[in-house]
Amino acid sequence: MIRRFSLNPAWLVRFWRDRRGVSAVEFAFIAPVMVLLFFGVAELSSAMMSERRASDVASTIGDLVARCSGVNDADIADIFSAGNTIIDPFPKADLKMRLTSVKGDASGNPQVDWTKNVNWSAGSAAGLPAGMITAKDESVIIAESSFTYKAAAQYVIKNGLTMNEKFYLKPRKSTWVSWTAGGSSPICKD
Repeated sequence: MIRRFSLNPAWLVRFWRDRRGVSAVEFAFIAPVMVLLFFGVAELSSAMMSERRASDVASTIGDLVARCSGVNDADIADIFSAGNTIIDPFPKADLKMRLTSVKGDASGNPQVDWTKNVNWSAGSAAGLPAGMITAKDESVIIAESSFTYKAAAQYVIKNGLTMNEKFYLKPRKSTWVSWTAGGSSPICKD
């Protein structure tokens, strides 16, 4: 037997009062927003943690150099290794580190004494604030890190976020940190 579809008022009243399936419809509207919110919070908190680690890397590598009176290749390798350890569990390949010693010349003008880097393009640090170096042989260590955060799920943060950190530190044990080329054993034992 085939039922006819009719628009009698009793059928419309029953349809209007029927609440079966309301929860499923509400869930269909709310679920995508909740999933997006969940992944957004997860990606944002991970990005914030990576930014903090990138800041710690720059601070630590600068501090390790500033406590020495001189460094060589072995010292710099150890210092950059410490930076790689700090960035864990994030990929080390996305971390760039640079250390630059800026020293006052005979007139007290800042000049780059030496610079060492990992995964960084050639060039030296720029942008030393005025007044940091005012005398001959006075120096500042510039420690920089750059980390590109790439979200695992990439639901909210589609492209990578690049975090750049720069710290300026004065040497603690001498007026400047000297550079000695080569060396297989560290000369900074502090």
